[in-house]
Amino acid sequence: MKLRSLGILFASALSIAAGVMPANAEKIVISNWDGYMPKDMAEKFKAETGIDLEVAVHATNEEIMGKVTASGGQGFDVLFVSSPFAEALNQLGLLSPIDAAKIPNLSNLYPEATQLKHDPGNTFSVPYSWGTTGLCYRSDLVKAEPTSWNDLLNPSDDLKGKITMLATDRWLMAAGFLANGMSVNTTDQASLDKVRDQLVATKKSLLAYDDTTFYSKLVSGEASLVHAWDGWCNYGIAENDKIKYVVPKEGSDLWVDTMVITKASANPEGAAKFINFVLKAENGKWVAENIMYKTPNKAGMDSLDKATLEKYPNMAIAPADLLKFEQLRDLGAGMKAFSKTVSEIMAAK
Repeated sequence: MKLRSLGILFASALSIAAGVMPANAEKIVISNWDGYMPKDMAEKFKAETGIDLEVAVHATNEEIMGKVTASGGQGFDVLFVSSPFAEALNQLGLLSPIDAAKIPNLSNLYPEATQLKHDPGNTFSVPYSWGTTGLCYRSDLVKAEPTSWNDLLNPSDDLKGKITMLATDRWLMAAGFLANGMSVNTTDQASLDKVRDQLVATKKSLLAYDDTTFYSKLVSGEASLVHAWDGWCNYGIAENDKIKYVVPKEGSDLWVDTMVITKASANPEGAAKFINFVLKAENGKWVAENIMYKTPNKAGMDSLDKATLEKYPNMAIAPADLLKFEQLRDLGAGMKAFSKTVSEIMAAK
């Protein structure tokens, strides 16, 4: 679903000014990924706060980043973005500081959620979900259970044509970086070239690059081993208990999806109330049970049924263990060489 255009938002604002809504009605506009929060959240938020919630949808971080940088953030109050993008928006001066006094439910977060490298102390972002990237596989279709990124990048003959990799640039490259003992935030040219050559060679063994249906390919048996975010692997596990997830011995990245308040927010008080509402235990529990990702919301995770953690073991990774993995960061000026390398990989035959 495409992000609601700024023109529509502007037209909506004119309608409000013309009296379609009461003059004193409060409202905030957020942008989030489709299906990334409860469908009745707007209704419940208004019932609790009296504030109308308009939800716009973005398909990717890059999409909302483009909208916000072009407009200065006008028309939006709260954004859901991954941490490197939150970091970049903050460096551009487009975010408001987080006022902890106005968000008491920050106390529901794990202590480790205040120690994230992109924003120690949650000064401009509030974590919503977090997790790892690893290998998702059919235990009944692989000859040996995978333990290393090299099982994906240098597959055995029986796996060739039966593996998929994520195409999103940061995670595509991270697999190569981790296999070679490099930082997931590497930007030096020699390292980029080495990983590029490795990933071009791996490309010949792929069934596909796939960011959205790889778990379905495992369920059907079309694929045996896939490069996966942990929560998406859980979608497969829900359909077939022969599907397993492992963080390779070389480690994972730590990805974090966050909530931020735009500096251009027309209702920063309402924005803070929304983030506080999202941090309620019941909403944290919804994230884990429905998106099937871990959440930094300790109150929400503590309320999960024990059977959920047993069925999806990757959900039970301790926050302290998550923080041992290197977090994806904004690459700044290094992004140009990074993106060029990814383009070369995708263009290779």
